[in-house]
Amino acid sequence: MFRKKGSLILCSMFVFITWNAILVLLLRGRPAPGPSGVPGQEKGEVGQRPTNDVVGDVLRMADVFEAELELQKKILIQIKSHQSLWDPSNRNKQKVVAAPEPVIPILVIACNRVTVRRCLDKLLQHRPSAELYPIIVSQDCGHAETAEVIRSYGDKVIHLKQPNLSDVAVRPEHKKFQGYYKISRHYHWALNQVFKTLSHSSVVIVEDDLEVAPDFFEYFRSLLPLLKSDPSLWCVSAWNDNGRDGYVDPGKADVLYRTDFFPGLGWMLLGEVWEELEPKWPASFWDDWMRQPEQRRDRACIRPEVSRTLTFGRQGVSLGQFYDKYLRYIKLNAEFVPFTKLDLSYLKEETYRNNFEKEVYSAPVVTYEDVKQGQLKRPGPFRLQYSSKDSFKMLAKNLGIMDDLKSGVPRTGYRGVVSFMSRGRRIYLAPPPGWMKYDRTWS
Repeated sequence: MFRKKGSLILCSMFVFITWNAILVLLLRGRPAPGPSGVPGQEKGEVGQRPTNDVVGDVLRMADVFEAELELQKKILIQIKSHQSLWDPSNRNKQKVVAAPEPVIPILVIACNRVTVRRCLDKLLQHRPSAELYPIIVSQDCGHAETAEVIRSYGDKVIHLKQPNLSDVAVRPEHKKFQGYYKISRHYHWALNQVFKTLSHSSVVIVEDDLEVAPDFFEYFRSLLPLLKSDPSLWCVSAWNDNGRDGYVDPGKADVLYRTDFFPGLGWMLLGEVWEELEPKWPASFWDDWMRQPEQRRDRACIRPEVSRTLTFGRQGVSLGQFYDKYLRYIKLNAEFVPFTKLDLSYLKEETYRNNFEKEVYSAPVVTYEDVKQGQLKRPGPFRLQYSSKDSFKMLAKNLGIMDDLKSGVPRTGYRGVVSFMSRGRRIYLAPPPGWMKYDRTWS
C-alpha cells in the first residue's frame, strides 16, 4: 500500500514540474501577432477576435497563469498531506494497538445453600464490568430451592449444573467423609468447565458462603500480571487466616504479603497451573492436598493484610470447624484500595524475601510475657521466637492466632514466619535465624 501511494506522489510531483516547465516555455516563446493579429493564427483557423490591445493580452495571460498556480497549489497541498507515507523514517513504523483487558471469570461453587443470594448480591454490587468479570455459578447437589435462587438472576450469571449427583465409592471408614469426596469431584468438574469448555485462562474461585469486599475485583486484576510473570507464585488469595479484628492493621489495607500456606477462600488460579493439577486431582480433601509439598513445589501465594472475603456459612461439611472461634471474627476490608494504580513490584520473590527477612531478623526479640501483658513500649515490629512444633503451637494458641500446621507450614507463614498484630504492635512469630525448610512432620 505504501509503495502504491509513494508512486502516486512521485508521479504527481513529476507532472507538476513538467507542466510548469512547459508553461514557462510557452510564455517565453509566444510568437508575434500573425496577419490576423492573433498570435500563431494562420489563415483559415478559427480563433479569438484579433486585437492590438497588448495590456489586455497581458491581463488575460495573468488570469490564466493565476488559475494555473491555484491548481498547482492544491496539488502541492495533497502531496504534503501524504508526505509521512513516503518518508523513509515512517515506512516501518507500526501502529500501536492497546491490548484488550483480560477477562477474569468468577466461579461460584454452590450446593444447597439458598444463602448463595448474599454471595451473588455482593458480587454483582461490586462488579465493575459484566464483560470482564462473568459470574459462573456451578451447582452440585441438585437442590431445587438453591437452583431457583440462581435462576432468578437471569442472564446476570451463568448457571452450570454438575451432572453426576451419585454417591462416591469410598472405603467404609470414609463414609462419614462422603461430602468431602463430592466437593472434590465438583471442583474438578467445574474447573474443567471454566478452562476446557469455556476456554478461560484464569479464574477466581469463591464458595457460596463468601461475601466480597468493595475492592475484590480491583485486587485480583492488579495481581494477575504478577501471577502470570512470576513462576515462584501459584495463586492469589483474598483471605488472611489470622485476619480477625485486632490482629490486623486496618490502616494498612493496601499491604500485601507472600505466604507459603495455601489460604483458599477466594483465590485466583491460572489455566497452566490447572493443567498441572488436573491429572492428579485428589478424590477428597482437595484444599489440604493443595498444601502438600508435591503440589506447592516451594511456590507461594499472595494474601492481603485485611481480608477481601468474609465467610458467613457456619453450617457445612466441616460442621463449623474453626468458625465460632476464628472465622466469624475475620475483618472484611471496607476501604477501596486502587491496587491497579499501585507499584506492586515489592512482591517479586527476591525483592520481597530480602526485605522481609531483613525486617524480621533485625526486629528486637521479646518474650511471650512481654507481648501478652502489653509491656512493649516501642512501636515495633518485634520478634517472638519459636524453636519446635510444640513451642510454636503453644505460643500461637496463647496469642490467639491459628495454631494448626499443614505439612509443617503454619497458616499465613512465609519462610516459617507468621506476621500479625497484638495490642497494636506488629509481631513476627519466627523460627531462629538461618531457617532452611519446613518439617512436614509438624502436622
